[in-house]
Amino acid sequence: MTDLSQKPGAGSYLFLTALALFFGAFLFYPISYVVAKSVYTKGGYSLVFFRVIFLDAYMRGAILRSLALGIVTMLTVSVIAIPLAFIATRYRFPGKALMGGLVLVPMIMPPFVGAIGMRQIFARFGSINLLLMKMHLISSPVDWLQGGGFWGIVVLETLHLYPIMYLNVAAGLSSIDPALEESGMSLGASGWSLFRRVTFPLVLPGYFAGAIIVFIWAFTDLGTPLVFDYRNLVAVQIFDKVSDIGEDPTGYALVVTVILLTAVCFMAARYLFGRRRYELLTRASIAREESRAGFAGTAAIYVIVGGVTCLALLPHVSVVLTSIRDKWFMSVLPQSYTLKYYGAVLTHPLTLPSIKKSIFYSSSSALVDLGLGIGIAYILTRKRVPGSSIIDGIAMLPLALPGIVLAFGYAAGYSGTFLNPRENPVALLIIAYAVRRLPYMVRAAYAGFQQSSISLEEAASTLGASPATTLRRVTIPLTMASLVAGTILAFSFAMLEVSDSLILAFKEQFYPITKAIYTLLGRIADGPYVASALGLWGMALLVLSLLAAASFLGRKMGDIFRL
Repeated sequence: MTDLSQKPGAGSYLFLTALALFFGAFLFYPISYVVAKSVYTKGGYSLVFFRVIFLDAYMRGAILRSLALGIVTMLTVSVIAIPLAFIATRYRFPGKALMGGLVLVPMIMPPFVGAIGMRQIFARFGSINLLLMKMHLISSPVDWLQGGGFWGIVVLETLHLYPIMYLNVAAGLSSIDPALEESGMSLGASGWSLFRRVTFPLVLPGYFAGAIIVFIWAFTDLGTPLVFDYRNLVAVQIFDKVSDIGEDPTGYALVVTVILLTAVCFMAARYLFGRRRYELLTRASIAREESRAGFAGTAAIYVIVGGVTCLALLPHVSVVLTSIRDKWFMSVLPQSYTLKYYGAVLTHPLTLPSIKKSIFYSSSSALVDLGLGIGIAYILTRKRVPGSSIIDGIAMLPLALPGIVLAFGYAAGYSGTFLNPRENPVALLIIAYAVRRLPYMVRAAYAGFQQSSISLEEAASTLGASPATTLRRVTIPLTMASLVAGTILAFSFAMLEVSDSLILAFKEQFYPITKAIYTLLGRIADGPYVASALGLWGMALLVLSLLAAASFLGRKMGDIFRL
């Protein structure tokens, strides 16, 4: 039969050319423009702008606090995610399938939205303090979030991001050959020693993938600090400088500093986790038999999983309560309830257009991702292309690149052009969403192409079908489940994208959902309550999307979040 894994033909070269132009214009150009502007002055090239930000105590503090936020969040997420992954892959107990769903609950609401309700629940005279005072456990209010500061953001980031690390670590634990752990036990290792010296080293690739994503996400998160009005972080400083792009060059230096720090942290983590290489040369020689948890073990698991789930649900509950409150003053729960804010979302002059705009932006970007993802996965799995690993690396780069970096690059690099976001950001918003979510689509399509048998494509080729016809009539139908899942994920996460939406949507007529939420929070009267209701509309859509994607991908959901 004909070997389909061959050198690319004219169609493949045409796609690769278009792909190079796309990445050049919308990935490398914005970054290059920002780098160039950060070192260029009227007198030539200089590092004076970097000197300014590092000599400024406030700027320097913002950078250090952001680094600390990323590191602390990564550690707190690890403390939650690793035990949960170990429980999920090593023990058998009643309700295990339900646990798998509960663990993913935090992903249905970005911390940007959760922060709205958390301000009410954990305020000095919020529900938690009032409840504890009624129970006589405290005599005066406790400032749990320190005015909505550092630890408040850490809590929200941790509760939102631990599923990403859980998925990666669980996938790594599932792939370990039980014979290796049995060999360790036969040599005297057990318990913590076995986990530290055998199990965890084998899981390091998955842990590293989850840890670096969590770090970058927390390090450059923009929405949560803005809601808490905690501005001494580097992402907020960059956001504040977008309006002065033409006058204050230190914004460019801040963005380049973020890029450099992200790269340094990535390489440092890879060095620390990769000094020793632990590889599985073959698939598991025997199937792993899960241990029965027993009564005491099951009870302990319920306590752990239930405790984590209750904590993770706090932001969701707080937003729900905020959205249905009618009267709520100095009481644990609202004195009266109303659904009027949900109706207001569908009639408000800011919210209803933002929903329509977000659906349009996200749908368009998902279609772009679908086309690019299929093409990239096809090239990587079906053609022998020199430098295919480079193509794969570039396609996955947006997953490791902070969203605020690209958003700032688009706002600066395309200002004054036909894509100027200050005039009409529609094209750039669609492109920005597509670039940021492309890795999800590529990984989903790649997994589908790898799982589909190439023999059917070879049979079609021997019957005279062209590569394009084979792709359309054989390959794509065989990989439809993965493609649908990837498209759903690309769409749903784009719907609640924060950095691109806040930075690129300058005019109210183009606001997507997240920019509308942020704008409403700054308005008195019913603004925060309508914003909460709007956030829940978005959350409901994300729930349906994630459930649909999980039904197609199952345990392979973790592969979507791998670098």
